[in-house]
Order: sequence, then C-alpha cells, then structure tokens
Amino acid sequence: MISQALLDVVRCPDCRGAMRAESDELVCAGCGRRTRAAGRGYLDLRPVETFAQSTKYLDDEMHADGRHAHVTPPLLTAAIRNDMLRSFLRIRAGDRVIDLGCGSGRVLVWNLAPEVHLLGVDVSTHFAEEALQRCDLLVGDLRQLPLEDGAFTKAYSLDVLEHLSREDLLRMLGEASRILSPGGAFFVYSHVRKNSRIAIGLRAINFLARCLERIGLLDLSYERFRKSDHRNELADIDDLHRVAGQSGFRVARIRYYTPLVGGFAENILKKMAERLMERRAARRRGNSGEPSAASQGAVAARRSARVDAQRLIGNRGAVYAGLVALTWLMKLDLLLFGRIKSGPFFALLERMPVEGVDAAATRP
Repeated sequence: MISQALLDVVRCPDCRGAMRAESDELVCAGCGRRTRAAGRGYLDLRPVETFAQSTKYLDDEMHADGRHAHVTPPLLTAAIRNDMLRSFLRIRAGDRVIDLGCGSGRVLVWNLAPEVHLLGVDVSTHFAEEALQRCDLLVGDLRQLPLEDGAFTKAYSLDVLEHLSREDLLRMLGEASRILSPGGAFFVYSHVRKNSRIAIGLRAINFLARCLERIGLLDLSYERFRKSDHRNELADIDDLHRVAGQSGFRVARIRYYTPLVGGFAENILKKMAERLMERRAARRRGNSGEPSAASQGAVAARRSARVDAQRLIGNRGAVYAGLVALTWLMKLDLLLFGRIKSGPFFALLERMPVEGVDAAATRP
C-alpha cells in the first residue's frame, strides 16, 4: 500500500528534493522527476544512475517456485530471527520503523502493530500479496535511500550486509544512519568470516547435506544460487565495530548464533521434506519423480510442493505443531552457544549524534 505517512517522508532519490503529489504521480520540486504513485501497491524510487553491484534477488529464478508470493507464520530459523528482532528492537506505539532489504515483506507483516508505521525498502518488486495489501513498500537502493533525514526511530536489516562490497556496506550503513533520528536503534542479522571452533559442527552438517544431495534425498541448488553473490566483507567482530563506528553507529548489544540444531533442521530435515513433496507433486503431474533441476517440470513441481506446504502450515494441524516444536528446540542454539563469539550474529546498533548536524536539525 501507499499511505500518507510514506508520502510525507519520501524524497527524490536523485537530488533529495521534496516530492509533491500531482494527480496519480509524485513530482520532484528540485529536478522535476516524475514517479507513478498509484495502482501498484508500492512506490518505485530507484535512482536514475544505478550502482555496478546488484543482487541475485532480482533474478526471476529466485522466485520461480512462488516461495515469496505469500506470507506464512514465522517458523524455524525465520522465527528465531523474528523473535530476536522483537527482543532487541522492542518496537512500541509511536515508532517509525524501516526494514532495509525487506524482500517479500513478510517480516513487516509479522510485526504489524497499532500506532506503528512500518516501511519496507527493497531493490526488487517481488513482494508478497499480504505485504502489498497491508504495508508501505518502496522500491529503492539501500545505498541511496529516497527518504527524509531522521525520519525513522528504528530500523532493521536481515541477511543483507553479507551481500555488499566494503564500499557499498559503508554507503548502506551511512544511509541508515542518515534516516534514523539521534539515538535511533538499528537491528542487524548477518555474519563475519571468522567462526568459532564449534562451527566445525556446521561444516559436518553441510557435508552430510552434500552427501544426501548426491544420492537424491535433497536439493541444495536454491541455497547455492541464493548465496552465490555473498561478499562477506566483515572479517570479524572487531571489524564490525570499526565499520559501525565509521558509519555513525556504536554496537550496543550483540548475540552470536551458531545454528547446530537449526542447521540440521533447516539443511537436512527441511530439505528432505521439500524433496519428498516435490517428488509427490511431480508424480501427480505425470512426471517421473526425478525431473531435471533446470526443467519446467521441476519448477512446476517445486511450485506445487510450495503450495502444499503453505496449505499444511495454514491448516495449523499436526505439521504446523511439529514445526513449532522444532522451532522451540532450535532455540537451544542461542541458549547454549549465544555467548560464544562466532560468525553469525544479531546486533543492535545505536545511531550516535552527529555534532552540529543533529543539533541544527532539532533547533527550534
């Protein structure tokens, strides 16, 4: 959707001029840029001059199986991340919150609340139907946000930082600092390259997953494609502190996440269940049950299996109850290993005042 609250804070991505409404368009008072403002459920304010680096999330192949078309309840790793977001960020009535790199917009839908303005920004238009109907959405570049300075009290970004080069990471964090008010909170989930010794357990799980893939019990092709543009520029947690400081933040709180239980649940159990459902869907369509990963039959089977899974979860029956139980079991990773410094982390960054700039902005 496009609310008045969104229209009040958007700015031209090219010159940062104010945007005024004219019929069904927004027009920049500075450079005259025109943007359609009705009929799509989102605003498209990508800059005219694009950056060299992009993301695999723009590729249609990422969305061929329909996994981002609808929002289902948060389960497994998605639930862990959402619970940590709520615990760290503590969204309250009156907050203005932005999701930087919102993807389908599902996290926005999960956190809708009275008297809270939520806005999702992503470079792609692959938004879920529920997000289009219920949330403010903006297509834009995180390195050049078309938004007013200090417009938001809180922000979050999940699985984004690892996709950016060092230069783009500093740009993105700088933009996040600019649009947050002084003292604003920014929750991030990402990872650094340096892992702890217990990460050997993750490597063992990944090795087992590859072995099971070779004998046809699961399919890791989507995960390989999804991670193929990871840059992983942050070397270690000290590097995170340095980059945060250079961008106007300080790391106020951090928790580590080495998902041993979660890795087995997501990379083995879940992938095997997906493969089984794909084979069943392929047989229903009259295929052999072993379609080539690149074939139209395989894509159709994956889409059909995805629909079946969403239906089973939506019924809130035995499958849903089992996934909820497994999600609770996965929280052992945080309980047992959350204090052990490792690669994946949840962090709360506090936006520090900028001397002179913030004082001038708040002066009556």
